[in-house]
Amino acid sequence: MAIITFDTHAFVQELTKAGMPEEQAEVLARSQATLIDEKLATKQDLKELELRLKRDIQELTRDMKELEANLTRDMKELEANLTRDMKELEANLKRDMKELETRLTRDIQELKRDMQEMEARLKRDMKELEVNLKRDMKELEMRLTRDMQEMELRLKHDLTVRLGSMMVVAIGVVAALVKLL
Repeated sequence: MAIITFDTHAFVQELTKAGMPEEQAEVLARSQATLIDEKLATKQDLKELELRLKRDIQELTRDMKELEANLTRDMKELEANLTRDMKELEANLKRDMKELETRLTRDIQELKRDMQEMEARLKRDMKELEVNLKRDMKELEMRLTRDMQEMELRLKHDLTVRLGSMMVVAIGVVAALVKLL
């Protein structure tokens, strides 16, 4: 800091000419000198401060430009990484979807084949069931016909026996009547 020259002797003389006691004037001169030395800035001090501030601002500007460059580089790097990661993720998703589509297609084909086999088995089973039902119905019809014929024969036999018995009884009644009459 540059030194301001303050003529304390001239200051004391002026104060004493104005009527201030010399002792007071000297105390006041010393305090003014101390105040000027410690608190007042010279033009040189202000210039040095201005130069330091300009240097600090330049350093700050350089640091900000460097920071901006670093941020720009980091953002480009991040963008590149994100783009790469997105492409990789998209490729993985496409691959996974293709695999899923392939598995689903295979599963659908297997289901279709299984359904066709099941349909064929059902048709075969239904045909077999139909054949068995027709056979069973024929057997049942034949048994019913045979049973009906047997019942008819038994009925005829029973009716013949009854008719014969009734005729014997009627002839016996007629013979008894003829003898009685």
